[in-house]
Amino acid sequence: MNRLDAGVIGLGAMGAPMARHLAGVGLLAAVWNRTASRAATVAEELGVARASGPADLAGRCNVVLTCVSRDEDLQEVIAACAPGMSTGDVLVDTSTVSPTLTRRLAQQLSGQGVAWVDAPVSGGVEGARNGTLSVMAGGDSADLSRIRPVLEAFAGRITHMGPVGSGQATKAVNQVMVAGIAEAVCEALAFSEKLNLPSERLIEVLAAGAAGNWFLDHRGRTMLADRFEPGFKSGLLLKDLQICTALARELDCTLPMVEAAIADYTALVDAGGHDDDTSALIRIKRATDNGKH
Repeated sequence: MNRLDAGVIGLGAMGAPMARHLAGVGLLAAVWNRTASRAATVAEELGVARASGPADLAGRCNVVLTCVSRDEDLQEVIAACAPGMSTGDVLVDTSTVSPTLTRRLAQQLSGQGVAWVDAPVSGGVEGARNGTLSVMAGGDSADLSRIRPVLEAFAGRITHMGPVGSGQATKAVNQVMVAGIAEAVCEALAFSEKLNLPSERLIEVLAAGAAGNWFLDHRGRTMLADRFEPGFKSGLLLKDLQICTALARELDCTLPMVEAAIADYTALVDAGGHDDDTSALIRIKRATDNGKH
């Protein structure tokens, strides 16, 4: 593989800014999205081809980057891409999906000479927009080296974690920590409201000490102001945590904190908060304080 011609499938809150960064360094050749109008808008903005479907995009590109929401979405996309892919192409999946599914799909594509790099990301919408995402990659080191310029276009850090599936396994660990931090910060700030503490000074003093963390820095003020724009949607974190518990069952281990977070985020989603940022969890913590949950 000499010249890299990348195509992006999935132009949501993460995929669209990633596509913009790829266009900015001259690596983007085509885009496709299930909602055709979205693909048309992004293609026109970036001056690239709007593929008629995943197979058409794969035929135009030697690196296919996917950014979709769920296991079933990825399965559908890969099945549709496969007829357009050729020996030497690389599928780069930045979605958050099951490591087990990742390995199975990678095996399927390897039969036609297509390599797979699972490259889930962390850093939220801000990281995607700023090109500072942390990429946790699984796959053959030579394949990762070949497509590294694609990842470098939108990443601040790229870490090779091992063979195919290792990136998704690392993302599962990441999401366990994300959920635990959200549980602690939202519960603590709901508690602070009961104590009538001054919110701005509270955020500053907490951030300066051992309690400081990314979630507090980026979501503390907005959640106390009842602003819950994504961010990262609560329904997607719930989906990710369910992947974590399924993986834990395969390994015959338990994740008690994750189970607690699943219960809380299920309550939030059931109350209509699917598309709200994960910091909307503070609503559940406030209700818990009042004996309502």
